[in-house]
Amino acid sequence: MSRTLSIRGLEAGIEGKRILEGLDLEIHSGEIHALMGPNGSGKSTLANVLSGNPVYTVTGGSASLDGEDLFALSATERALRGLFLAFQYPVEIPGVTVGRFLKRALELRSEYGAKTPGSPVPEGKGDLGGYVKSLRDTMAYMEMDQSFINRYLNQGFSGGEKKRMEVLQMLMLKPAFAIIDEVDSGLDIDALKVVAKGLNRLRDDTSRDGQGFGALLVTHYRRILDEVAPDFVHVMYKGRIVLSGGPELVGELEQRGYDWVADLPVPSVAEVAS
Repeated sequence: MSRTLSIRGLEAGIEGKRILEGLDLEIHSGEIHALMGPNGSGKSTLANVLSGNPVYTVTGGSASLDGEDLFALSATERALRGLFLAFQYPVEIPGVTVGRFLKRALELRSEYGAKTPGSPVPEGKGDLGGYVKSLRDTMAYMEMDQSFINRYLNQGFSGGEKKRMEVLQMLMLKPAFAIIDEVDSGLDIDALKVVAKGLNRLRDDTSRDGQGFGALLVTHYRRILDEVAPDFVHVMYKGRIVLSGGPELVGELEQRGYDWVADLPVPSVAEVAS
């Protein structure tokens, strides 16, 4: 069964300043949507609002996950239902090892899935050996040293290691939808290819009972989109999506920049969703 993340007329801001000005977007499971736009257009604000960052205030519109009001849920509840935020700047968590962090996250997802009809139950709960093997195999796939299992989460990690860790978490937790906030920023070409390899593995995962991985991939650059081909590309300007299209739109933006989108009319909800 296909799942849907739907955003309608979303208005939100921070410290009294409105940044999102009536944004419309719809993402279905199995779809990768790229979100591009100049600095200050509201891309990271959208990521934070959807994931439940309490610093931001929603002043209008709605967002729902499979018809359930997203804003009625805490950040934890959104995560348990399968919404994942991959941070642009992942935080360090001293005292919590990567192994323990992911084990507990899997346990919580399993507990939620076990008591919620229709929710997927991740593997690993109650099977320590299976969990460790899965984690080690996934780390090897992401070309990460096995010693990271016992390191504190993101503490002392390089920028590229932090971004690989975000993708590692997604590969282990298998979220329904991910908001991926500039995962390509600061990566050299080799690290970019590893991160892209992980995202493509999520997309190609066939163990989801027809519920494919959906993502909103926020980026400034074409290079990640050459590795992870999006199904749809959206351009954000001053808090709204003003242009939507296919992958060919990326090349046009690279050639023309963003100045020309300033005078475009805001598309209808149906145009953005299709």
